[in-house]
Amino acid sequence: MDLKKYLREVPDYPKPGINFIDITTLLKKPEALIYTVNNICEFAKYKNITKIVSLESRGFIIGGAVAYKINAGFVPIRKKGKLPAETVAEKYELEYGTDTIEMHSDALSEDDVVMIHDDLLATGGTALAALNLVKKMNVKKIYLSFIIDLAFLDTPNKKILSEYETHVLVTYN
Repeated sequence: MDLKKYLREVPDYPKPGINFIDITTLLKKPEALIYTVNNICEFAKYKNITKIVSLESRGFIIGGAVAYKINAGFVPIRKKGKLPAETVAEKYELEYGTDTIEMHSDALSEDDVVMIHDDLLATGGTALAALNLVKKMNVKKIYLSFIIDLAFLDTPNKKILSEYETHVLVTYN
């Protein structure tokens, strides 16, 4: 299935010069949503994944569905201050400044095999922060999953991420 035809490109969002790829148009079409979830589950098959770790907010949608379908737990990564219990945090660089993401400190164990899922891989800053956060928990193995990769953005962060087995459904070259 050509998922690109289900994605909406929004020019100049969130700022001029940025072409935002919107997955909400994919989510509203049952055939595209089912295909997306099933395809990611097929990647996860036979990997003994115990937890899907997913990023706020669009990553939660597909990440939760995949966790349910492969019988794994779901662990949210949220922006700083959004989780109610003790957390571990990871600061990362943005184009202008820094941000912090957090995960509950008891969310993962050394026995877990984790797949980190998010909707979009752009520069890799958020994904690398999520990877570093999960690595702090000393899990057994880590996989990565994205619906979209903006492959034309070749960054040092992406080179680090490429060391992990990664699943991508749609690539923009």
